[in-house]
Formats: sequence, structure tokens, C-alpha cells
Amino acid sequence: MDIQQQAAVSDPARQAGAGGATAAAAGTAPNGQVNNDVGRLALVDFHEACGRILSAINTVIDGKEEAARLALTVLLAQGHLLVEDVPGVGKTMLAKTLARTIDCSVHRIQFTPDLLPSDVTGVSIYNQDKHSFEFRPGPVFANIVIGDEINRASAKTQSALLECMEEHQVTVDGRSYRLEPPFMVVATQNPIEMEGTYPLPEAQRDRFMARISMGYPDPRAEMDMLENHQSTSPLADVRPVVGMADVRAMVATVQDVYVSPAVKEYTVNIGRATREHPYLRLGASPRALLQLLRAAKAAAALDGRDFVLPDDIAAVSEAVLSHRLMLDRKAVTAGEDAPGIVASILAKVPVNGESRRPAV
Repeated sequence: MDIQQQAAVSDPARQAGAGGATAAAAGTAPNGQVNNDVGRLALVDFHEACGRILSAINTVIDGKEEAARLALTVLLAQGHLLVEDVPGVGKTMLAKTLARTIDCSVHRIQFTPDLLPSDVTGVSIYNQDKHSFEFRPGPVFANIVIGDEINRASAKTQSALLECMEEHQVTVDGRSYRLEPPFMVVATQNPIEMEGTYPLPEAQRDRFMARISMGYPDPRAEMDMLENHQSTSPLADVRPVVGMADVRAMVATVQDVYVSPAVKEYTVNIGRATREHPYLRLGASPRALLQLLRAAKAAAALDGRDFVLPDDIAAVSEAVLSHRLMLDRKAVTAGEDAPGIVASILAKVPVNGESRRPAV
């Protein structure tokens, strides 16, 4: 597969191919997180920018405001999103619409059984004129990467995204190349019971901050879809409403949201409860708890607060934790599922202490 035909290469990726690993972009820490010296937005400006993004998404995706909000939450929390549902309910449309609302580079990868890891990350090619190898970046070199039907590819190809998603870099032939922030993978997958799918390994699922299901729209939303979207694609009218600099500032705003010791203890207790639950063989990892807290900070900022409440933790827990949990056989026999177990844990774990930011 010709990588150059798959997607246009961003400038940082070209620099990586010409001169080795790129330096971390301004305002970016070595782990891909935005540094504290990046300018932040006032909460009113933050809320207004989020409103523009959500309004643009809701003009395309009818009746899925909660899914749009969670997708934006994951973007602002610097995570990755897994959208799982049956074909035809708007999984890829949600990913494309979110990408189009931001003035940044976007690449789409169609995962198939014959896709190779180098088709995702890139490959080193020998240049006969220069008598040296040159790195040709793959489509993962973009700000938003849409991985369509990720579970149709083999586990070997799926694993090509592990380093990209966790460390925001690609290593080929012993040389590492940085991925420019913001960087987000939005992957779609069909239920594993469908023909031609491969279940994602536990390590791969754990890289996704949240998993959502689109579900079928309600009758009124379907009527609106048939009325407004039958002749042209709704994506045709979507234009960027924020730029990359705006997104970086919004991410910095989320990072500045205060988390009290009581809320941190509440988060840890939820994680420990999943590991000790009799119906679970595998509970939440430390990475899961860190991403749970990041998602809660983004949710608090979206609600116009500069501090996290326990309700913010509870609001994102199902999306952040459910896909990471492995059920025991007893759970299947008892008719339990992961979302139900998360809900039962939230009902039992107490909250002690103050959540608000202390007065200076």
C-alpha cells in the first residue's frame, strides 16, 4: 500500500523524515501533555468555544448530544475515543464531524485484515540519490486520526497504535518521531459478534480513555435526518470553528481545573473496588484512574467550574471504566454487565471531604 496515497504528510512529519526525530512542539511536555506555560482561556471563553464545537456537531449528528459532549470531553482531556456500535448509526460520521470543527490535520485509516503496521506508522525507504534511508510518515502523523473499523485488522496492526496513543511518538528502525499536539485517535469498531472482527486486546482497550455506543436515534431525530440529509451530506457545510492554538489553550484550561484530595481519594477507592469486585477478573488499571480524573476535569470545565465534583467522576465513570473491565464467569451467569457493575460500585463508594478550590 502506497502511504503517500493514503494521506498528505504534515510539516512536522516531513521534518522528521528529513532530519530525524522532531523536537517536542512548543508548549508540549515529553509525554505529549501540554505544558503549564501555554496560555489558558477564561472559563467563559472556554465555554463559548465548546458551545461552537458542540453546535457544529449537532447539526450533523441528530439526537446524539451526549455522545458529542463525551467526544469533546475526551479531546479536551487529551485522550482517545473508541466508538462501538452496529454499522450505520453514525460512528464514523461523529469522528469526521469532530475533526472538521477544528482547523487541524486529519487522516483516516480504513482498517482491513491485510493492513500492515507500516501502513499506519510509516516506513523507511532507501533514497538512491542520497544513498541513505528516508522516513516516509504514515497517516498516523496527524492531529486527529480516524481509525475506521479498527477491530477488522489483525492484532499485529492494532498494536502499531500502542506507542502512538500512549507516548505521542512513532519509533521506526530505532528512531523516534514526535506526533504534534493535539493528537487524538478516534476509532470505530463493530460488535465482536459480527463476522470478520477481531477483539481488541486488553492493552489496546486500556489506551482508549472512553468508549461510547451511538445507539439508534429516536423517531423524531430519524425524521429530521430523512428530511434534511437525504440529498446532500451534512458534512459538506461543516467548517472549522476553532484552531489548533485554541484547542491547546482549552486543554491547558482543563489541566488547571482543581481536584481536591477528597475527590482523588474517591477516584482511588472506585478503582480499588473494581479490583476487589467478585464479578470481575480484571479491574481498573492505574492508567484508567488517571484518565478518569482527566475526563472528570474536562467535564467540570464544560459545566463552567474550575474544580471537580464527585458527580463529575460519576458522570464519566461508565464510559471510562466499562471497556477496561473483564467479567468473571459468575457475572455472566448472574446476568451482570460492566456498566451495571460500575453503577453498583458508584452507589457504594462514599465521598468524604470538600471538593471546592480552597480560598487563596
